[in-house]
Amino acid sequence: MTATSNHTPIKLRAGARTETGVQSPPRDMPLRVLIVPDKFKGTLSAAQAASAIAKGWCKARPNDLLRALPMNDGGDGFGAITADYLKAEVRETDTVDAAQRACRSRWWFQAADRIAIIEAAQVNGLAQLPKGLYHPFDLDTRGLGKVLREAHQAGARHCLIGLGGSATNDAGFGLATSLGWRFVTGSGSYIQTWTGCSELVSLIPPETQLSFESFQVAVDVQNPLLGPEGCSRIYGPQKGLTPADMPLADAALQRIADCVDRAQGSGRKVHHVPGAGAAGGLGFGFVAFTGALLTPGFDLFAKLSGLEAALGACDLVVTGEGMIDTSSLMGKGVGGILTACKARSLPCIGLAGHLGNGIQDVGGFLRLASLTQRTSPALAMVNAEAWLEIVAQEVAGTLDGEVTEAG
Repeated sequence: MTATSNHTPIKLRAGARTETGVQSPPRDMPLRVLIVPDKFKGTLSAAQAASAIAKGWCKARPNDLLRALPMNDGGDGFGAITADYLKAEVRETDTVDAAQRACRSRWWFQAADRIAIIEAAQVNGLAQLPKGLYHPFDLDTRGLGKVLREAHQAGARHCLIGLGGSATNDAGFGLATSLGWRFVTGSGSYIQTWTGCSELVSLIPPETQLSFESFQVAVDVQNPLLGPEGCSRIYGPQKGLTPADMPLADAALQRIADCVDRAQGSGRKVHHVPGAGAAGGLGFGFVAFTGALLTPGFDLFAKLSGLEAALGACDLVVTGEGMIDTSSLMGKGVGGILTACKARSLPCIGLAGHLGNGIQDVGGFLRLASLTQRTSPALAMVNAEAWLEIVAQEVAGTLDGEVTEAG
């Protein structure tokens, strides 16, 4: 399931070193360059970003040996990238989106190992909906249940799911109901909407529960379900929740969490699991209602892509994403790459659409550069591919043996 590097090792001549031991690459010899970007959200996929970086790099250093590993840490684009590494084929399912509108959703199946790959955003993604038309109270995740059932019926024994990019905040209520769970009020009536769970008293599980031999859910955040760092408070405003909405949202999710805790009866608090708050609480929902295991999306990418071997066969790493800021270093893909490079004393360059405040002071990167250092944010968005190529060319042209402190 992993890919290995086919680069021929090149002996690297001595170059300058920083206090942390990171070696700068001499400009006058070929380098093995590993290009590992995430998506530039709203403009470029990870694969498109890798291509643009490679094109620009070759203009400045045409003799370097380049390898691209498009990255995803569980967010938008998870399905296509993971499917590419596992050589999985596209499947399609008729289901509904977060607003219960009929849609046709893509997922992927690798028949040899019977692996299903599902990207939640293909079903309940924010990008699937007209901007500003729907309120999160009217959206849920029930369309995912149909995709899961079809994957199971296709013979999948293993399931990989990426959660990022969701429009929902229902803690998996819709997913659970579509899989046969019933949410019950004190009067015995079944609850039909996730906000109705503010009246939730008990849960009735389905007679037959969907199961896989392994069920991994890739998350790109570590937030809990509830509280000031929970999904409603941190990510809800991006989806349309207002301060006036918070009491009802909090009450509904608290009741769901309490009922799950009582039903499990083991003392385990699912809503405290790191990543439970991912995708509007869908991380919690998958653990509570399907028994899935949450895993950091970067760790899953590293395993499937053969990142360890690729890092061992390169002299320099170039990573990037739409915004590199201090949050990029907190469990996100770019931060994972930087950490891996530091552990190996590999120089790492970060390219971004925009650099957030304070990131230049954090240290660790050999170089940091952004599109908005060269052009306006508007033009960077309109022609991100061309500007990323230009920035990559300019950065590659500065590798003359001098080092920006990486410590």
